[in-house]
Amino acid sequence: MRAVVQRVSWAHVTVEGKRTSEIGKGLLILLGIEDADTQEDIEWLSRKIANLRIFNDGDGVMNKSVIEEGGDAIVVSQFTLHASTKKGNRPSYIRASKPEVAIPLYEAFVGQLEGQLSRKVGTGIFGADMKVALLNDGPVTLFIDTKNKDL
Repeated sequence: MRAVVQRVSWAHVTVEGKRTSEIGKGLLILLGIEDADTQEDIEWLSRKIANLRIFNDGDGVMNKSVIEEGGDAIVVSQFTLHASTKKGNRPSYIRASKPEVAIPLYEAFVGQLEGQLSRKVGTGIFGADMKVALLNDGPVTLFIDTKNKDL
């Protein structure tokens, strides 16, 4: 499971001209799923994201989590996070899970993150052509891969 986590001042997702979710201060999470992902990946990643100390404290030091900040989150499915650009110029998405595998894992991740944050988490629509708008705060952007926890 791979995630790009962005600290945002605001973010929203639009599908076919209709806004599906919107947040103020919080996290926009782009989530890529592969067949090897498990419940353990979901639990580890949701806990890691919920507790990342990437929000400023009173001294301007990144020392607070989204939980402590009282921020919101949006999770957007992003199969392209598993793109391979090793050969040629056309990315291969062979490692990205097909919808029948990815959707239940995506929904489980959203549910697990909601439990971590004790609040509803916004989403896009899985597989739809989504327009994601955000104001990256900092900018702060992190890449997390559950198969390579050293990143």
